[in-house]
Amino acid sequence: MSKKKWIFLAPLALLAIPLFIWIGGELVMRLWNWLLPTLFGWRQITFWQAIGLLALCRILFGGWSGGGPGRRSNMRRRMAERMDERSEKMTPEEREKFRESWRSRGGGFGAPTGETKEP
Repeated sequence: MSKKKWIFLAPLALLAIPLFIWIGGELVMRLWNWLLPTLFGWRQITFWQAIGLLALCRILFGGWSGGGPGRRSNMRRRMAERMDERSEKMTPEEREKFRESWRSRGGGFGAPTGETKEP
């Protein structure tokens, strides 16, 4: 990245991060205070409690490693690659037996593309 872009992006980031945190805190606080006391009888929260709740949710559900929706798809891709490697070593009967066991458990492995199950 060129030096000119950094000169523009650094001050923008310094403004955008606190603005994002403020908007997120306000949004969580207003939604909480609008819904939860009415629905469940819970107490209202302050802005700082809403910020803490956002941080807690990030720790519990998002992590700090920059993982997000893409991380989950990478895991699925790696799992599919492993399954392909293992299924190549199986006979067609073993492969079908494996698929049936997954279907009975709700795993759902259907017939892969290009391969159809005969009636």
